[in-house]
Amino acid sequence: MNISDGPSAAGAAPLRADDITMAYDKRVIGEHLSVDIPDGVGFTVILGPNASGKSTLLRSLSRLLKPSAGTVYLDGKDIHAMRAKEVAARLGLLPQSAIAPAGISVFDLVRRGRYPHQSILARWSEEDERSVRRALNQTAMTELADRPIDELSGGQRQRAWVAMALAQESPILLLDEPTTFLDVSHQVSLMDLFADLNRNSRRTIVAVLHDINHAARYAGHLIVMSGGSVVAEGSPEDVLTSGLLAEVFNVDATIIEDPVNGGPLVVTRHRGRAVVTGTENRKVTP
Repeated sequence: MNISDGPSAAGAAPLRADDITMAYDKRVIGEHLSVDIPDGVGFTVILGPNASGKSTLLRSLSRLLKPSAGTVYLDGKDIHAMRAKEVAARLGLLPQSAIAPAGISVFDLVRRGRYPHQSILARWSEEDERSVRRALNQTAMTELADRPIDELSGGQRQRAWVAMALAQESPILLLDEPTTFLDVSHQVSLMDLFADLNRNSRRTIVAVLHDINHAARYAGHLIVMSGGSVVAEGSPEDVLTSGLLAEVFNVDATIIEDPVNGGPLVVTRHRGRAVVTGTENRKVTP
């Protein structure tokens, strides 16, 4: 497998990891990782099998996990030398399995996204209100704004957390499996929203995804991980090959042209049938 030299100079890297080692206590997840999150080439998707280090890399980039070696830079500064509120004003994170305080309403959860814009003496502003209402609308959660989070389905809760991340309005948004628990319609709606935010609002979006074809359709830049290492990165057209999918994901796959956008579409072979990755029991070719 060819390992790329990293993203080209097509865009600057507002967020990057320089030779980092990721570890929990003494358990090393990955060593000597260097990753640039480019700006201006579409949003970035991190792909890989389970336990490949995807979420750990995202935690390291977000300042939640301090590398045991190496440095993460945000806008050219060591992210761990920056104040928490300074980081929060520039970078938002939607983690996996987020936990909300018991009994909190959707609206009150989403308004917590405005924390980086508050000061001790500042009152809730019209701008704060607009940001929260806009985020609720973008995630189709307006009608559920007054409902307690505890009463919602898994998919509705996930959309509430996404709304909180959107209300933060940070220039960089990190998303760990943002489409978890969502039905297909809401998956597509959110992915379209993230693409629009990246394209029209110039926000840098980084998402950990499991759906390879969502990654192929929406990403401008892919980072593929395996065994705690970055094994390939670049455009979906360059990265998604039958050889890489066999080596990293252990699947027999063919790459065809996506009839919607002309990009790569992954078709895996399973029990004698060809199946579009991300679908279930759908026969494509004999």
